[in-house]
Amino acid sequence: MFGLILNLIATLMHGYLTWRVGSLHCFNTVQRHRKIWLSSLALWLLYLAGIYLGHDASGAVTSLLDRIALDWLGVLFIATTIMLTLDLLTAFGLWATPYLNRLRIGSLVLAVLCIVVALVQGNRAPVVVRHEVAMASLPAGLDGTRIAVLSDLHLGSQLNAGWLAARVAQIAALKPDVIVLLGDLFEGHGAVDDALPPVLARLQAPLGVFAVTGNHEFHGDSAAAIAMSEAVGVVWLRNRWQQIAPKLLLAGVDDLTRHQRNGDNADRITPLLMERPKGATVLLSHSPLQIEQAAATGAELMLSGHTHGGQIWPFSYLVGHYYPYLAGRYRIGTMTLIVSRGTGLWGPRMRLWQPGEIIEVTLRSAKAADN
Repeated sequence: MFGLILNLIATLMHGYLTWRVGSLHCFNTVQRHRKIWLSSLALWLLYLAGIYLGHDASGAVTSLLDRIALDWLGVLFIATTIMLTLDLLTAFGLWATPYLNRLRIGSLVLAVLCIVVALVQGNRAPVVVRHEVAMASLPAGLDGTRIAVLSDLHLGSQLNAGWLAARVAQIAALKPDVIVLLGDLFEGHGAVDDALPPVLARLQAPLGVFAVTGNHEFHGDSAAAIAMSEAVGVVWLRNRWQQIAPKLLLAGVDDLTRHQRNGDNADRITPLLMERPKGATVLLSHSPLQIEQAAATGAELMLSGHTHGGQIWPFSYLVGHYYPYLAGRYRIGTMTLIVSRGTGLWGPRMRLWQPGEIIEVTLRSAKAADN
């Protein structure tokens, strides 16, 4: 159903842009109109081929079709947003009539510039964002412990072993004590690339590599993908906690989003944390949900992803409506919440004003500061 609605919206945006571009004076002849609509039809058919042939398949050609379709979806969104905004401001041509053609050309140029920026940002390496978090329960001997945080890798046909190898190199340069993966490690469509396991095996840290499930871990054959990652050393925290150092615990909860979508808002954080031993607790949750419960139960740091920071502006405003803790650092009572914009991408390989990130968190002990 989601795919059907998405493709219907894409078709409407496609038709709207074709109509709007065709209305420019430079294309105002019957022959040029015909060429515009024929070109638009060809692009629409290419998009559908990519969506229906490329998304769940593997291979160079189908992967390329998938990439074209997804990037075209991003192009449609950005261009439609900008040009439709102008139409609304001018009441679809009833106002500013003498300047209308120039304004529409200007909006088209602005859309192209934003698309170029989004493509560049989407294909750049994720930036490293650093935080220091003081934890009252952290032993003085663990002051300076560093956590490397990756979220929403969406490994699949678009973000493959080569892309992952570059991220492993970035992580290795940080020399973290522990690595955490905040869900959506795999895209969940198509077969898992055989080249991924040896690259994933190079993701190592003295205190271990830990992961929690995201919503995409419940798509397709992700059970096999999880088993593959476990075989190369990734420890999945599925509604359980683990002490990774004396009085330092990692707790992980299965993806909360899929429960919420089914109308199930049961508290899954409190039962997870109530029986844990004493110590500083870092909670891993793919989605920034049930935050108040986490703070009330004594987690001192919560790490989440899922939102991608909205990925492509202004989509961030819609995402922020559902997830008020959209991206960055927040304080909830005595707990610090950090929400990642995501290391990889979902859908178009595009980001507009929301660069991908790898987060490095340095834990600080209040006891060490007192000494």
